[in-house]
Amino acid sequence: MKVEILSPEKNIFEGEASYVGLPGTDGSLGILNNHAPLITTLAKGQVRIKTDSGEQTFEVNGGTVEVLNNKVTILAG
Repeated sequence: MKVEILSPEKNIFEGEASYVGLPGTDGSLGILNNHAPLITTLAKGQVRIKTDSGEQTFEVNGGTVEVLNNKVTILAG
């Protein structure tokens, strides 16, 4: 699935991933391929992205996430 992490200042990450772990405001979320459509808010914490080349983590101070048609768009605060 395609993943984008955007902040007001810059594009933090863009690429393909097999898994995205998110700090949701109501608890942790795990996103895999073909996930159901979703829009929710994020709490302060780490976003984990697993790619073919390994795992990357990014700190966010909240934000929102949209999952639609195998694309995850994270608007980080």
